[in-house]
Amino acid sequence: MLNPILLQISKFFYGLCWSRTTSVCQLESASLIFFSLAMVGFGLLGIILARVKISHFSLKGSSVRILGAVLLLGVACAFIPKYGLLVEIVLALVIVVIGLLLSEKPAQSKPLPAGTHTFQSGPDEPAYRLHLRLLKDGSGILILNAATVLHLNATAAEFAYHMIKGSSHEATARQVARRYRISREEAQKDYMDFRDRLQTLIHTPDLDPTTFLDFERIAPHSHDLTAPLRLDCALTYRLSAGADASLAPTKRVDRELTTEEWQTIMDKAWAVGIPHITFTGGEPTLREDLPALIAHAEKIGQVTGLLSDGLKLADKAYLYTLLRTGLDHLLFILDPENEASWKALETVMPEDLFTTVHFTVTPKNVKKADEVLEKLAKLEVKSLSLSASDASLKDGMQKLREQAAGLGLTLHWDLPVPYSTDNPVAAEVVDDEVPDGAGKVWLYVEPDGDVLPAQGEADKILGNFLRDPWEKIYHYRVLRKDVNPQGTA
Repeated sequence: MLNPILLQISKFFYGLCWSRTTSVCQLESASLIFFSLAMVGFGLLGIILARVKISHFSLKGSSVRILGAVLLLGVACAFIPKYGLLVEIVLALVIVVIGLLLSEKPAQSKPLPAGTHTFQSGPDEPAYRLHLRLLKDGSGILILNAATVLHLNATAAEFAYHMIKGSSHEATARQVARRYRISREEAQKDYMDFRDRLQTLIHTPDLDPTTFLDFERIAPHSHDLTAPLRLDCALTYRLSAGADASLAPTKRVDRELTTEEWQTIMDKAWAVGIPHITFTGGEPTLREDLPALIAHAEKIGQVTGLLSDGLKLADKAYLYTLLRTGLDHLLFILDPENEASWKALETVMPEDLFTTVHFTVTPKNVKKADEVLEKLAKLEVKSLSLSASDASLKDGMQKLREQAAGLGLTLHWDLPVPYSTDNPVAAEVVDDEVPDGAGKVWLYVEPDGDVLPAQGEADKILGNFLRDPWEKIYHYRVLRKDVNPQGTA
């Protein structure tokens, strides 16, 4: 039925073409024939199929049939002298625009809702823990074992989300393809690549705390956060037996929080998305409830660290208690002149506990500092924190850093050193430059619950973790010299 109609139309346009006497007319007529036939073809397809899909735009039903019929009838425009082709082109464009206006628009890509998600490995695989914080713009922050921080774009953040939730490869690819309008094959390939690289990072021993953007290294602490990545909790400013109490700022706090109050702080920290708690002081092992606090953090899913002189850890029973309750890492404050300190470190190092050793270089021990580093390397210490008690030791510190690198010791700088003989409160200088990340990547809580941007920033109280709302506590403007501690200019 259709073939005779098309034949008659072709004969008509053929005669029309050769009735023109010039080559220009012949070219115009040929174009008119081609475009008219195209209109007939597309018009018939629209009437018969009643559906059109171009890229992510789709239209179906009676709207397609009506537009197809108009397109088909529009072939009559060819009889308009001189302007037939132009009128047909305009009509076709109008029909396309109308079709686009009537079509189903691509769904707006909405990111996953903001929130915090965690994952703990099972008993039959190497122990690791993931914390994913999804931000409002769809990007995310993924923390591996409280050691490696990955800043992820929206697609990678969604991959991490599905990995934590245990979604299948096919389900993940299907949802990502639909949300970001890519093919399932491409989505699944990207997801598998992401998963493989993440697994490599997870199972790499002794990961360094480094910040990445889509697995590419960027400047640390450069991203805006909705909550810090770590909360440093000074449980007490009491010191170990024999230490001078004036070395810690005991007069700055009027009391120590109870076990229940610290647990409330940890719950509040978890609720706002802080995945990492460190217990410092003073000497935190003087708190009898330390195992209970570590166990509470483990129960709600937080990674825990301990910053201690380590002397009590020489007692294996006590050490194993902390490990069983969930302690994840340790900053061991070494006293190189104290044999008990070395003995405690020898007890700790064989255990499955990520340990960073802090060594304060003083005028008294600087001449033997190189021997200390060599001894640490023999104990298979891999992570080292260095500080100097005097600015005159600057040149010697540079040599020690070079020696540490040669011995395979990775240097760490962002953990607060508990108050002690080598780190007395008297050494604090109010006008010192605020360390990178203070008040943003981490906060410091004193034994009475007052919050500081960092240890030593006692003039910048942000609020009290128990009494004040989170919105008052967490803001960065207090770090500027022209802003007072209440955050008003």
